[in-house]
Amino acid sequence: MPIRLYSYWRSSAAYRVRIALNFKGLDHEIVPVSLAPGVSEHRGEAYRAKNPQMLVPFLEDGEMAIAQSMAILEYLEETYPGVRLLPQSEPGRSRVRTLCSMIACDIHPLNNLRVMNYIKSEFGADPTDSWYAHWIHEGFAAAETLASDGPYVLGDEVTLADAFLVPQVYNARRFSVPLDGFPKLVAATDACNELSAFQDAAPEAQSDAD
Repeated sequence: MPIRLYSYWRSSAAYRVRIALNFKGLDHEIVPVSLAPGVSEHRGEAYRAKNPQMLVPFLEDGEMAIAQSMAILEYLEETYPGVRLLPQSEPGRSRVRTLCSMIACDIHPLNNLRVMNYIKSEFGADPTDSWYAHWIHEGFAAAETLASDGPYVLGDEVTLADAFLVPQVYNARRFSVPLDGFPKLVAATDACNELSAFQDAAPEAQSDAD
């Protein structure tokens, strides 16, 4: 049975996992779970029974069932090491984890769809204005200092850091956030998007894309 990934086309966390599955060449099935307002399949009883947090991504691999993108990616790295996305030695290994955490913990949660919806509904503010751009710029300013001269964000090989960066840049571009101050991050993203593993994981390439 192939790996099964519960995913939503615009979820940047699911996008990360799609990239890794493709890059590792792992046979997998994408199971769309709509987060769209008015549909909200992730809040249905069937999905809630699988993942009480009611978020995507969620991965099933035989008897393994895992939520949270970083946990999923660490599992894939440990279980399927044929194509590695984490360096085998330090300090490279920790540098990758650092950049992943900067995006997953410090940028993405503040700009997550449910956070922006809450800001809009509870405070009547439009978070797609200054709020979204502020946290992108705060996080990317630090990430730019860690980035290498390429072609990928931390050197000559694709790593998990690229799998986290590319979806975040995609979102920044979607909301027209200026990225002129982050040439290394932009160059690394553009280099990754030349690769089929990234192209096939892109939101518009998904079967559930609107």
